[in-house]
Amino acid sequence: MSPNLAGLPPRYLRTPEAARFLSLSGRTLEKHRTYGTGPAYRKLGGRVVYSIDDLQAWANRGAVRSTSDPAGSVLPAKRHAPAAATRTTRYTG
Repeated sequence: MSPNLAGLPPRYLRTPEAARFLSLSGRTLEKHRTYGTGPAYRKLGGRVVYSIDDLQAWANRGAVRSTSDPAGSVLPAKRHAPAAATRTTRYTG
């Protein structure tokens, strides 16, 4: 019989555990965090932790049904160009 976990707070995983959960290396998950392409994380007392729900949601963003589907929205762990800034002009009339 499994215990009732309804009253407990969500479980958080440290980087090595979260990486194993996603079948990634810890370094890859750190790169995703650095580049802003990874799952949401929290800092608790200086420690980086991930909720299981956030890890699952991030992994689900990359789900596709076939190779002809457009790629999922999970970006690779590398630096990406910032979005183009819109230019505003001042009226100097």
